[in-house]
Amino acid sequence: MAALSGGPAERRILVAHGTRSDTGIATVRAVADAVARRTGPVDVAFVDVRGPSPSDLLRGDDRPTVLVPAFLAAGYHVHTDVPRHVAASGHPAVTVTAALGPDRALVGALMRRLREAGWLPGDDVVLGATGSSDPAARADVRTMAGHLSDAVGPPVPAGFLAAGTPTVADALEDVRAPRRRVFLAAYQLAEGLFHTRLAEAGADGTAGPLGTAPEVIDLLVERFAQN
Repeated sequence: MAALSGGPAERRILVAHGTRSDTGIATVRAVADAVARRTGPVDVAFVDVRGPSPSDLLRGDDRPTVLVPAFLAAGYHVHTDVPRHVAASGHPAVTVTAALGPDRALVGALMRRLREAGWLPGDDVVLGATGSSDPAARADVRTMAGHLSDAVGPPVPAGFLAAGTPTVADALEDVRAPRRRVFLAAYQLAEGLFHTRLAEAGADGTAGPLGTAPEVIDLLVERFAQN
């Protein structure tokens, strides 16, 4: 597919959460690099744990900028943190796109990771997410679980690790049935503490984060083009 490009001086910034996991940071940068091969250079900013922050990158650079929040649900970081950083930077020309998820296009990536983890048709699935205090973000996760249900067959409940009900453990218990395996689909972009917790939750298998799945890269390229 041909590379997509905006104006000649347009800047692109991918914003992720941030993690203390070096592997997780490397995954986010690999995602940005894969997108950049189709769009032109993409910078990476983080809203938590480590920098640079979006305001760090925006400050002192007045090029027209497209900023994509690489979050799988639109909670506090998307609705509050990102706009706050944009405002604090004083940048005159920033376009903030929709978040990465929920989006039906991500179903292919979730199924890809489930198959890699050993899932087979007939196995049950729970969509495991970090969670949020924002009801809209939890609703986004449940929307994605509904999209995934269409591909898996049996209904796919969502489970939350940090905020929201049911918890991942409760969701696993609710769907567990004799002689049936249950897998966790990780609704996470990159490795980190919360993916480790998913892997320890007691499922028969836990899918890897979405990372550089082709469906993720395609969707991010689309987001950068929608400005």
